[in-house]
Amino acid sequence: MKTARLYSFEDIRIEEMPVPEPGPGEALLKTMASGICSGDLMAWYIEKKAPLTLGHEPSGVIVKTGAGVAGFRPGDRVAVHHHAPCMDTEGCQFCRRGDFVHCPTWKASSIYPGGISEYILIPRVNLEQDTLILPPGVSFEDGMLVEPLGCVLKAIRRAGLNIGQPQRGQPQRDWSQGNWFRRDWFPETAVVIGLGVMGILHLIVLKALGVKKVIGADRVSFRLRKAMELGADHVIDVSREDFERAVSGLTAGGMAELVIALPNSVQAIMAAIKAAGTGAKIILFTPAKPGEVLPIDPNEIYFREISLIPSYSTGPEETRAALGMIGEGRVSARMVVTHRFPIEETRRAYRLAAEAGDSLKVAITFE
Repeated sequence: MKTARLYSFEDIRIEEMPVPEPGPGEALLKTMASGICSGDLMAWYIEKKAPLTLGHEPSGVIVKTGAGVAGFRPGDRVAVHHHAPCMDTEGCQFCRRGDFVHCPTWKASSIYPGGISEYILIPRVNLEQDTLILPPGVSFEDGMLVEPLGCVLKAIRRAGLNIGQPQRGQPQRDWSQGNWFRRDWFPETAVVIGLGVMGILHLIVLKALGVKKVIGADRVSFRLRKAMELGADHVIDVSREDFERAVSGLTAGGMAELVIALPNSVQAIMAAIKAAGTGAKIILFTPAKPGEVLPIDPNEIYFREISLIPSYSTGPEETRAALGMIGEGRVSARMVVTHRFPIEETRRAYRLAAEAGDSLKVAITFE
């Protein structure tokens, strides 16, 4: 089978390896679509893991199961999460409180060899805890959005718009009728800084929730146009406008109650603080570059009671909620997928995505 292996950001190779054989509790997936994650476009982040098989947003068809597998069979169309927690709420403090990405099992688990591969071995824990059957009408490209959309929903949950508790194994039923959130706190105005695919997904979700004014900011005209097409109330071209002044003008000086900072830089975080109103919440969705330090006046944060909230990856609660939204058509591949490549052109696909130009979601698709 073919796999896409990264040795450095400029050295991505298509290599052959044997098709893995599923053991007890495991399953073999024939990959049909796999997305390119914006996190994997940060060279400093991905190269420290090299060499590795790229990709962690796959969907496809189960073609073989090992002994003892229950709930899945060959022919099932599924979305697979690359990591999965133990879900032992008695013995694991992280799973007990819903911080799944800090569970030792989550950190140790992984699909093999990776998402951009013709076949993928799904280990027992991934299969049992966070592999989801795609409902009728949900395409494989829709399915590859489950993980990135789950990351967005987790960020919004951490901001206080809490995701409810689904019954495991029935995501589409539990998330029908738009009941994805308990509205413990609800912003009137939100600013999304960075309108790549993750920024676009944030604004789609915020508008679906009913946030009255969602403002997007970017410097790429294509992405600004897409944001308006997909529901943004206003956009700010930071290459032409003063960002802080523009936010002030759009909010009558009150600034935003919720700000999501997506670019991986301290500069984006500082811009988010400037856009935040008194009592606002700021989501730090992406890490800063190595060596960057946030120069911040703690009294500005303290007296204005601004909350800085990091959000890293996602877990089973949010992936189920994500599939529910996708199943209802609130989010779909047709909204955000702009380019498709076969596995043989993975290097070209990564270059296109990294250019951050006239593209949003770039997909590797399989026959």
